[in-house]
Formats: sequence, C-alpha cells, structure tokens
Amino acid sequence: MKNNLHSQLLSLLLLLGFFCLKIIQLVSCHGDFQVNCIKNEREALLKFKESLADPSGRLSSWFGEDCCKWKGVQCDKKTRHIVELKLRNPRPGVVKDDGTTYNLGGEINPSLLNLKHLNHLDLSLNNFGGQTIPEFFGSLEKLRYLNLSGAAFGGYVPPNLGNLSNLHYLDLNTNFYASQEGDLKWITNLSSLQYLNLGGVNLSSTADNWLQVISTMPSLSELHLPSCGLSELHQTPSSVNFSSLRVLDLSNNGFNSSLPNWLFELQKLEYLDLNSNNLGGNFPAAFSNMTSLQMLDLSQNSFIPGQIPISLGYLCNLKTLVLSTNSLIGEVTEFFDVLSMCNNSSLETLDLENNQLDGFLPNSLGHFKKLKHLQLWGNSLVGSIPNSIGNLSSLEEFYLNNNKMNGTIPESLGKLSELVALDISENSWTGVVSEAHFFNLTSLKDMVIGKFSFSPDLTLFFNVNPGWVPPFKLELLQLRSCQVGPKFPEWLRNQDQLSTVVLRNTKISDTIPEWFLELGLSLDKLDLGYNRISGRIPNSLKFRPQSAVFLHCNCFQGPLPLWSANVSELYLSNNSFFGPIPPNIGEKMSLLTNIDISSNSLTGAIPSSISNMTTLISLVVSNNYLSGKTPDIWDNLPFLLALDMSNNFLSGKIPSSIGSLSYLRLLMLSDNHLSGKIPTALQNCSNMCTVDFGNNELTGKIPEWFGERIPTLLILRLRSNFFHGDIPGELCNLSGLHILDLAENNLSGSIPPCVGNLKGMAMDLQSERYEGRYLWVATKGTGYFYTASVLYLVNSIDLSSNRLGGEVPELRNLSRLVTLNLSRNHLTGKIPESIGSLLRLESLDLSRNQLSGLIPPSMAASTFLAHLDLSYNNLTGEIPTSNQFQTFNDPSIYEGNPGLCGVPLPTKCSRDDGEVSRSPTGRKQETEGADRKEQMGLYISTALGFIVGFWGVCGTLVIKNSWRFAYFQFVNNMKERIIILVSVVLARLRGLINPRE
Repeated sequence: MKNNLHSQLLSLLLLLGFFCLKIIQLVSCHGDFQVNCIKNEREALLKFKESLADPSGRLSSWFGEDCCKWKGVQCDKKTRHIVELKLRNPRPGVVKDDGTTYNLGGEINPSLLNLKHLNHLDLSLNNFGGQTIPEFFGSLEKLRYLNLSGAAFGGYVPPNLGNLSNLHYLDLNTNFYASQEGDLKWITNLSSLQYLNLGGVNLSSTADNWLQVISTMPSLSELHLPSCGLSELHQTPSSVNFSSLRVLDLSNNGFNSSLPNWLFELQKLEYLDLNSNNLGGNFPAAFSNMTSLQMLDLSQNSFIPGQIPISLGYLCNLKTLVLSTNSLIGEVTEFFDVLSMCNNSSLETLDLENNQLDGFLPNSLGHFKKLKHLQLWGNSLVGSIPNSIGNLSSLEEFYLNNNKMNGTIPESLGKLSELVALDISENSWTGVVSEAHFFNLTSLKDMVIGKFSFSPDLTLFFNVNPGWVPPFKLELLQLRSCQVGPKFPEWLRNQDQLSTVVLRNTKISDTIPEWFLELGLSLDKLDLGYNRISGRIPNSLKFRPQSAVFLHCNCFQGPLPLWSANVSELYLSNNSFFGPIPPNIGEKMSLLTNIDISSNSLTGAIPSSISNMTTLISLVVSNNYLSGKTPDIWDNLPFLLALDMSNNFLSGKIPSSIGSLSYLRLLMLSDNHLSGKIPTALQNCSNMCTVDFGNNELTGKIPEWFGERIPTLLILRLRSNFFHGDIPGELCNLSGLHILDLAENNLSGSIPPCVGNLKGMAMDLQSERYEGRYLWVATKGTGYFYTASVLYLVNSIDLSSNRLGGEVPELRNLSRLVTLNLSRNHLTGKIPESIGSLLRLESLDLSRNQLSGLIPPSMAASTFLAHLDLSYNNLTGEIPTSNQFQTFNDPSIYEGNPGLCGVPLPTKCSRDDGEVSRSPTGRKQETEGADRKEQMGLYISTALGFIVGFWGVCGTLVIKNSWRFAYFQFVNNMKERIIILVSVVLARLRGLINPRE
C-alpha cells in the first residue's frame, strides 16, 4: 500500500516537473513572458541614443524590448541589469562612400544615470566635437572601467571623477582640447585605480606637484602621461611610492633635466617611455639595475650626449631598445659585443638611428636570433656588413642607410628569409651584386640600394642572369647610382606587385620594354631619371592617386604623354619631346600639383586648359620653343608658388591676372619677347622672393612698389630691357635683397645712396633656402648659371650699361657682396676708400665711367678679388702692388686712364718730394729723356771735378809763396831722382844684352 502511494507521489512529481518545463519553454518562446532587460534602463538607452549623432547607423540595432541584445550593450546574466556599454568606434578615420564616418557624436544624455549597475563605459575614438566631459559621469558610482580616449572631448577634466572609488581603469588619452584646472588631488580618491592614461590632457598647471600626487596611488600598475605639458621631472620628490608600477610613459613633455634617481628604484618596471623630451646629462649606468625592463625608449632627446653605457648590455629581458635621434657618440662595436653576452637574448627591436655613432659592426651582431627590427641609419658607421648578418633568422627590417659604410655587400644577406624591408642606401658600396645576395629573401617587399648622386662614376654593379627569377615579390624597388644597365633589368619580369620603381642614374641605355607595360602595374612612383632611355613613353602606364613620375634627363622622344588625373607630380625635363603641349592636358591631368617639362623642343602656345589644374603648385616650361602670348589663366590657380616660362618665344604683355597669385614665390619670365609695362597688379604677389624679367622688351619705369609691397624679395633681375628713369630708392626697403641686376637698360639719375644699406648683402645665412632652380648672373667679366644649392649664397649688384651719373655710393656695410658691376655709365668722383672693406668681393667692374683720383690702396685688402676692370676712366697715380694687385698682370684692366702708372702698365712712376709723377710721352720719349739726363749729369760732374782739382792745387800755389817754392823744389828733386833711376836701369840692360863688351 505504501509502495503504491510512493509510486503515485513520484509519478505526480514527474508530471509536475514535466508541466513546469513546458511552461518555461512556453515563456521563452512568447514575448509576453520573456525576462527582458530592465524597462527604465531600456528607456534610458533610448534617450541616450536619441541625443547622439550616428551618421553611419551603428546603433540601428537599438530597438525592441530586449536591450540586452542591442549592439554594444552587455547585461548581467542573472539580474538583467545593464553593466557594460561598449561603443568604441570600430573603424576610426574611415570615410564611407557617401562621405559619412563611423563616429558617434552629439550630446551625451544624463539618462545614463539610470544605469545604476553600469561598471564599464567605453566611448573611445568617437567625435564629440570638443564638448566637456559630462560631470554626471562622476555619479556613476559602480564604474570600474571608463575609456573616453580619442573622443575629442574638451574643456576641463571634471574633478568629481574622483568620486568613482571603484574605478580600476581610466583612459582620457588624446583629447587634445582637454585641460586640468587646479591640481590632481581628485585622483587620490581613486584608491583602486590600476590603469591611468591622461595622454594629451594639458596638465601644465599641475607641473609642481603631479608626481607627488600620483605616486600615492599604491595599486597603480600603468601610468601614461604623454604630451601633457609637464615641464618638471622632479629629481628628489619627498616620497615616491610606485611599488606596483610596471608601465611608465612620460613621452613628449617639456622635461629639461637629467634622468632622476627615483626612476632607477622602480624594480618592477617593464616598460619605460621617455621619448621626445629635452632630457640631458650623460647616459646613466644605473639602468643596469632595472633587470625587469623589457621596453626602453629614450629617443628624440637630442641633449643626451656621450656613449651608450655598456651596462645596458646586461638587461637580458630587454625586447625593445630605442635610442634614436640623440647625440650619442662612440663606437658601437663593444656595445654589440656586450649585448650578445646574454644567453638566448630577448632583443627584438634595436633602434639607434640618427645619432653620431661610429665604428664597425662586429660579428657578434649575428647572435641576436630573435631580432626583428634593426635600425642603424643616420650615423657614421664604417666598414662592411659582417657575414654573420645571415644568422639573424627573425630579422624583418634592416635599415643601414645614410652611414659611411663601404666595401662589398655580403652574400649571407640572402639567407634572411623573414626580411621584409632592406635599406642600405647612401653608403659607398663597391663590387658586384648577384643572385646569391637574394637567393632566400622570400619575404622581401622593400629594397633600397644605392646613393643619391649625379656622378657617372659608379662603384656598385648589378650582375644577374637575364633569366633569373627572384624569390620575392617586391612592392618598392629603389636603385640609385649603381649600374643596372645598359639593358632594362629583365629580372623585373615577374615583379607584378610593384608600386614604387626607382632606377635613377643606373646607366640604362634602352627603351621601356613591352613586358614592363604588360605587368599591369599601378604605380605611386616611377623614377627613371638620369639615364639614357629613349623611345616614346606610352600612355598606357597606370598610376595610383597622388603618384609621382620622374623621367627627366633621358633621351625620350615624341609628343608629351597624357596619363590619368591620378598623377600629381610630373617631371619630364631635359629630354627630346617635341610638338605642342597637349591642348587638353589640364583636363586629362587636372590634379597635377607640380609639372616640369622644361628643356625639350616643345612648340606652340601654352594651353589655356592648364587653368583646370586648380591645385597646381609649380609650373616650369622654360627652355623650349613655345610662342604666342602668355595665357591669361592665372585667376584659377590660387596655390601656385613657382612659375617659370623663361627662355621661350613668348610675346605680348605680362598678364595682370598673375597678380591674383597671392602665394607666388618664384616668377621667371626672362629671355622672351615680352613688352609693355610691368602690371601694377603684381604688387599683390606680396610673397615673391625671386623676380626675373631679364632679356625682354619691357618698358616704363621700375615700379616703386617692388620695395613697398613685396618685402620678401630676395632676387630682382630686370636686365636687358628698355626701362628708364631713376632707380627707385624704395628698393632699399628690401632687407633680404641679395641679387640686384638692372643692367643694360636706359636708367638715369644717381645710384641711391641707401643701396649701401641692403642688409641682404651683409647677412650670414644659417640654413639653405630655395630661391629657384638656377639663375644666370653676370660676374667676373662673363656669366654663370648658379644652381639652387648655391644661389642663396650669391650676393651681386649689377647696374652696368645704363646712363647713371653721380658718385659711387658708400658700400662699406655690404660685407658679403661678391660681385659689383657699375661699368658703362657716367659715374664721376673718386672710387670710395671704403670699397676696400668689402673683403668678400670677387668681381669689381667700374670700367668706362668718368671716375678720377687714385686707386684706393685699401683695395689691396680685398684678398678674394679675382676680377678687376678699371679701364677707361680718369684715374691717376700709381697702381697698388700689394696682395691681389700682384695677380692683375693684364694692362687692359687699367687702359684708358692716362694718369695711371706702374706695373703692369709700361708707364713708370717717378717721385718728387714724395709725390708720384709720370711723363706724358711714350716709351721712346721716356728713354730719350732719361739719356739726356745722364749726359747732363756727366758734364756737370766733369766740370765740378776740373774746378775742384785745378783750383784746389794751383790756386793755393798762386796765393802762398812759401808753398809755391816748396812745391817747385819738390818737383825738381823728384825729376833728378827719376833721371838717375832711369840711367841706372838702362846701363844694366846694356850689360845684359852685350856681355862681351
């Protein structure tokens, strides 16, 4: 009976369980009985969505009753309360086809306060347009995670964020408009905080105490404060308690001190980033104590001098070491040797680029089996690459460019099967590169070898079998100044992934082969410059947006090619292209920013379609045979900086529309047949630095506004035109002017005295500046083309061949003047004595004027003077003979000055009471005069000798009787003695002749 009862009860329980299961299933399938998210929390989210801007529809799933299924919303599985809101932008920076982005924006509704259980809020990488961080965030008491990084918040960081005592993670990074008002004491309330990132937040107002405040947070393990305007890196704070700190990022602040001692007490530190500061002092050896360190970045602290401490080599856990862009010196050999002593070295990234390190790369380099990234470029390393480079089996990037390496490239380089990028350019490699250098480079994508040079003497040669098939598929190939030719390299046949092809100065004397065109490449850069490639350029080449084409200095022929609008830079100069510029070039290639088709054989007019190139920056069509009028199209080219149409056959007037080019820097229209006056509209081009209208047929006066409205002018060249009138004194306002060429015009009046105050001819330049590709400057009796690399150093004044009068102005302040030419004018007066103070002067021409007086002796101090012409003036006196004047042996530089004398002229100088005088006769008259003077001197000396000799003796005998008696007595005695002496001598001679007698 009992068993029956038990059986019935058990059956009843099973039946009830079955019914309960069915009810649960029914509820789960029927919306009316589903356990959804909390209603008021759902409504809060909908209000939050309503106030947001969501152009890409990221929140389009936010509908229906169960908000726990909405994208970015996470609910507690038991309570169904919303606990996480993850709305990070999944595709930052991406613009859709319709122009919209994936950013959320708009207002943040306080309805989020109804999410009482929210512990995770991520709004990062959106765009809230600089609005302040909502203060109500400080009331979300359950928050453990708050990430607002990169969301473009601005204003102050609300201090009430300190109320979030449960917060473990706070990231406000890259809100560049944000700042911190007052101090950071609110952070001390975040006692549970483990991660803090305030990168980009302006903390300059907390510079005095930021370290003391943050160091009191015992749980902090990661601290990121990059770009916060912190100027003080305190050396000895009262207390630093970073006992849990593993990551410290203080990069890109304004620290101007040495590294503090407390830094080396952080024994658990694994990641230290102090890059882009002004840290100085010697490199501390105390880094050797930080044995847990895995990443150290001290790059771009240009005041860290000295050698790399060997003690760094003992940090065997180090995976990343970045010391680039400092002032480190010394040899790297020992450093590599010590680094290699770590058993099973962990080093993966070593960046020593852009320092002053020297020495050889040792064989120990091959011990770093895990090394992936090796950057050594921009130093002074010497020697060759060690053969052990082939042991770096994990190496992916190898940058050794811009050093002083030499020797041959080792074949072991070809063992690096993981190598993706190789750049060993800008060294002095020699020898041969063959297939063996690449035999296992199966991962190679970028290869850069060679040197930027225009020299035809090459030392590195590529010698590969024409049928060789490389194991790699390159995307970037850059070979400069190494011999690849004479044939176009056949081994490129299978390189169908190339986007950059540079074969500059590689001695290719071939045509572009058909197979290269059939590769179907889409290029972003094609550079075949400085070769001897010939033939026609096909229009079938394809280019990516904003691509650049460099085919200059070759032997290409035919009409100019026309490509798509993707090409932004086109350099075809110094070839043999002929025919007209395509009339539709501005429509087909409307996005060109730079075009140089100079030095070809192009004819016809400049097409007006160029006006469609609205982004054009430079237009160079010089040295062709272009004719017709200059097109009046310049209103449509607002960004044009350089315009060079020189050396063509253009005629007509200079278009006034050029005056609309407010950014124009270079305007070169020389060597054409332009006529009329300089349009006044050009004064609106107030940023011009070079104006060259030379060798045209321009008329009128030189505009005063050159000196009033264009203060940036550095070069003004108006020679060989028909300008008349005075030289405007306003030109003296041009403080930077250093080349002034107004020669061969009809200018009159006097030279403005203020020319001697042109500061541009007295300044020492600290850095190179661009003033044009080249400029012809008359100097040293001829002319030279000065290229861009030296043009800014040339200081010249040429006012020759005009009708200028008056005196030569004082020029003593033009201390860096190199060329002065005032010849063929009507200048009078003396050569200023101060001209000798122009110690840099190399060429001086004052010929064919009416200058008078002496040649200033001070000119002998101009020891750089190499060319001098003072001919055909009225100069007088002796030619100086010291210093440079000893080298001026050509009499023609002084001819036409009848008053000059001395070497090298045939006229000698004489002196009378200190004055130099000369005979006006020629060499024959001068010689005859000298002979007459010698004869007269002989006659006078003879007469004086006779008078003194005769009267000195005979006059005394006539006057004094006793002297006369004594004299004649002496004469008589001497006579008798002589007679007796002669008789005795004769008697002896007779005895010798006749001994028998």
